[in-house]
Amino acid sequence: MLFQIPTSTEELAGRLGELDQLRAALGREITNPSPWLGTLRRLAKASSVESSVSIEGFEVPQGEALAIVSGSATEADDENRKAVADYARAMDHVGVMTLDPVFKWSDRVILDLHFDACYFQQDKGPGRWRTGPISVTGSDGRQAYEGPEADRVAGLMAEVVEWLQNGDLDTHVVVRAAMAHLHTVSVHPFRDGNGRISRIVQSLVLAREGLLSPEFASIEEYLANNTPEYYAVLQRVQGGSYSPERDASEWVAFCVEAHISQARRRLDQIAEASSRWRYLERLAPSRGWPDRLVIALEQSLIGGTDRTKYEQEAEISTATASNDFRRLLDAGLVSQVGRGRSTRYFASETLRSEVGEAVAYRERT
Repeated sequence: MLFQIPTSTEELAGRLGELDQLRAALGREITNPSPWLGTLRRLAKASSVESSVSIEGFEVPQGEALAIVSGSATEADDENRKAVADYARAMDHVGVMTLDPVFKWSDRVILDLHFDACYFQQDKGPGRWRTGPISVTGSDGRQAYEGPEADRVAGLMAEVVEWLQNGDLDTHVVVRAAMAHLHTVSVHPFRDGNGRISRIVQSLVLAREGLLSPEFASIEEYLANNTPEYYAVLQRVQGGSYSPERDASEWVAFCVEAHISQARRRLDQIAEASSRWRYLERLAPSRGWPDRLVIALEQSLIGGTDRTKYEQEAEISTATASNDFRRLLDAGLVSQVGRGRSTRYFASETLRSEVGEAVAYRERT
């Protein structure tokens, strides 16, 4: 037995209507070719990945998640960095499944995604259902939730998979995705990483709809910024143990609000990125520089960059990239961190201040 889709209310229908408008606007923006969209996609993906793993206590220094997710960081060498790298790999897998024309939900889909996300935790049995009891401890140190018995896991997850493939297909995709999250996290099918896999499954349901890519469809940032409320709503709906007869309305409403907030944030980021790019397009020629340096400046502002990333996006040689970064260093617009292959370039305070003032001015006018 699984949780039932809550009966729709006038209030929920209204919020879903508002969300549909926001998601449609976001879909139009990200399908409109823009030179800065690639950087924004990487930023959104890195933020989603970093947010999701941070909910479970894995933290990396500011800016590192973008380098890890973009593949420009050195090999992950501790548990926190490995958590980010493995979650990013799972989301890459989601991206592949999103585009698969013959995709079908199966237990192997969920097992493989868990293996991807939790590969660094070999002692936790990544990619295998748990074989023992499991419980969740609340912030007060007391047991907040007890999962169903281990011998029920395979059967319950078979129900979840069947529902994902065939159940409630006419229901709004955001509601289905919320329920997919609730079904998975309530079964708590793994020894560890149950929150991560539940959020990944939710993102895959959303991405399979086709309106938004995984990095723009997910709500991990909102959940990380509102973790106490996230856990509190789950605990109230779950009732302390596996009780799928309980009402899931509060959980669905919470997820809808998360999507509304996240969609607004993404639209704001797109408007900001557009203003920032237009300013940089004026800055480069004003100094007699070729247009390609706009790419380097944009990358330096969004998490930092390196020669390889700049070379690939600007389609230039290593020598040209080195000369371009020397120009930016001499002009005081970027700073250099590290040496040799680990060298990265970050926007200077001067550049950040100039861009911030330009963006703020456009917003005021």
